[in-house]
Amino acid sequence: MSSMRGLLVEDDQLTANMVQVNLEHEGFSVTVCRDGGAGMSAIESGTYDLFIFDLMLPVHQGTDLIRRARSLGLGTPILMLTARSEMPIKVEALELGADDYLTKPFYVPELIARSRALIRRSQSSVEAPSDRCFHFGAVLVDLDRQTITQPDGSSETVGEREMNMIALFAREPRRVLSRADILEEVWGMEKFPSERTVDNYVVRLRRLIERIPDEPKVLVSVRGRGYRYDPSEGSK
Repeated sequence: MSSMRGLLVEDDQLTANMVQVNLEHEGFSVTVCRDGGAGMSAIESGTYDLFIFDLMLPVHQGTDLIRRARSLGLGTPILMLTARSEMPIKVEALELGADDYLTKPFYVPELIARSRALIRRSQSSVEAPSDRCFHFGAVLVDLDRQTITQPDGSSETVGEREMNMIALFAREPRRVLSRADILEEVWGMEKFPSERTVDNYVVRLRRLIERIPDEPKVLVSVRGRGYRYDPSEGSK
């Protein structure tokens, strides 16, 4: 399994270095941004398992980063770091979508423990679709029967790989999944096929789930990065 990916947005160099070194020691892969502008770009272009935001930042505040992450539909857990301990500030961050809060100075083992706890809760909440039968785009998917039912009522049985890919995208709505992510999750520890195999499976899925397969709206390509499932298209 690949390491946990964290985005740290912190303008204080000493704090940023301390957090990065300790998280990487625990097996995290950490991207560090020193201002809110770079942090905003990283949120919009990267894929992460954890966000750690300072509250007071140049360019954009930590609260702006929370708003942006949640407006993109990202369920990535957010841990706030700040020297400000006033309760209204904490309440605002939590109401905007932050999941936890640490006031500086903090105890590094506590930061690591809170980070891991946030990721565990996040992963357990998306372990599988809450219903084994659910809409995916314009079709109805039954994971147990391995069937896809079209709006006109016609039904088709599909393979286990296709079902596992649909389940993966359903767990990660709006998140860009790289071909490597999909290979790891769907093919597991088996000998990996080429990344081109993922593209071929996506083409098959689009023929089943898209109204116009050559103009995908549900399972969309993100140039240079991978694929993203847009659940909002299912109701259109």
